[in-house]
Amino acid sequence: MFRECTGRSLTLVAGFIEAWLIVGRRGGKSIILALIAVFLGVFKDWSGRLVPGERGTVLVIAADRRQARVIFRYITALITETPLIAGLVDGEVTQDRIDLTNGITIEISTANFRSVRGYTIVAALCDEIAFWQGDDSASPDTEILAALRPAMTTMLPDAMLLCASSPYAQRGALYDAFRKYYGRDDAPVLVWRASTTTMNPSVPKSVIDEAYERDPANAAAEYDAQFRLDVESFVSREVVDACVVKARYELPPMERMQYSAFVDPSGGSADSMTLCIVHREGERAVVDAIREVKPPFSPEQVVSDFAKLLKSYRIKTVVGDRYAGLWPRERFEVHGIQYEPSAKPKSDLYRDMLPILNGGRAELLDHPKLWNSTGTNTLPAARPATLWATTPISQSPLICPAKPASLPSRRSCSRTRRCS
Repeated sequence: MFRECTGRSLTLVAGFIEAWLIVGRRGGKSIILALIAVFLGVFKDWSGRLVPGERGTVLVIAADRRQARVIFRYITALITETPLIAGLVDGEVTQDRIDLTNGITIEISTANFRSVRGYTIVAALCDEIAFWQGDDSASPDTEILAALRPAMTTMLPDAMLLCASSPYAQRGALYDAFRKYYGRDDAPVLVWRASTTTMNPSVPKSVIDEAYERDPANAAAEYDAQFRLDVESFVSREVVDACVVKARYELPPMERMQYSAFVDPSGGSADSMTLCIVHREGERAVVDAIREVKPPFSPEQVVSDFAKLLKSYRIKTVVGDRYAGLWPRERFEVHGIQYEPSAKPKSDLYRDMLPILNGGRAELLDHPKLWNSTGTNTLPAARPATLWATTPISQSPLICPAKPASLPSRRSCSRTRRCS
C-alpha cells in the first residue's frame, strides 16, 4: 500500500517532518491529522526546548474557523474521552483552544499568513489546502506556508508540517508538492495520494459510480484524488513551463535594443505594485526584467525605484493600468517617465497573450511569479496584481508594432541575474 500511494519503492529511515495527504472525500484525512496532532501534543516531550513562559502550539488551519473545527472536534474527543490523557487538560476547553498541562496548546486558525505568525509551532495541520485562496489573493497558500516554517525551526527535528486535501486544479502549493516530491525515493517530503476507497472501503461503490455519471471530472478529483484538467484558469502550466528559459532570472540592458514596459500600480496597502520590461526578437516576445513590491509600501518610493529601472533600459514611456486616476501619471512624470494608460482592458490583454504563449513565441524568466500570474487568473480578471508578468507580452511589439525590424539576438545570452 505504501508503494501504491507514494510511488516510492523505499521510505526514509529517519522518517519525515513534512507530509502531504492527497486523499479522496470521506477518506479519513481529518481523523488522521487529529491522531497525529494528539500524539505530538500529548506524548512528545517538548519541555527541553520551551523556555519559561513559552507554549508550544499544535495549530489547525483551514479556510475558515468552522472548517477548522472539524479536526478540532476530533482532537477534543480523543483527549477528553481517553481517561489516560484526559487529566492533561488545563482549564476549560473552548471552541477553538485546548491548553494542556505539559506546556502545549492545541488551537485553530484561519488560513491567513498574518494570523499564523508569532507562535512556537510543534505541528501545523493544514486542512483542505487545495481550496485555500490562490496567489492572486491577499493571503496565498504559499505565503502561509512561508510564515509557518520559521515558527517550527526551534522544535525541529520533531515538529511536523502536515497538509491534507482533496485535489483540485493543477496549481497551488498542493500541486507543487505533488509535482516535486511524489514518487521520488530521495525526496525529503512524503506525498501520499490515495482514492476514497483505498482509504475507506466502507464508502459504497454505487455512490462513486453515480458521481462519475453526473460529472466524471469532478468525481475523479473528489473520489479518485486526481487533479482536475478542466479547471485550468487561463493557460496550462505545461504551456508556461515550455516558455520559461531555465536559470534565466533577468537580462541586462543592451545597446540597440528597444524595450517596452507595463506597470500595474497600487496604493501600497492591499495589492502589490508590479512592473515588467520586455523586448521583441523577430516574432518572439522576451521578458527582460520583472519587479514586485508587496504591501505595505510607499507608492512614491516605488515609483522612484521603478523609474530608475526603466531609465536603465532607456525606456521613456511606460504603459499602465487605468488605476487611481491621475496619480501614477503625475508621479512617473516627476521622475521623467511618461505614463500611458492602457488602451485595452485586461480581458483583451489576456486574449492577445494566449496565442503568444500557446505558440511558444515568448521567452519567460525562470521566476515562480510568472506561473502564478499566467496560470491562476480566470477571465474576466478583476485587476489582479499578478498581471505584471504577463500583460507586457500582449502589449509588446508582437501586438503593438512600430519597433525596429532587426535587433541583436539575445537568445544565447548567458548574463543572468536573479530578480529582486
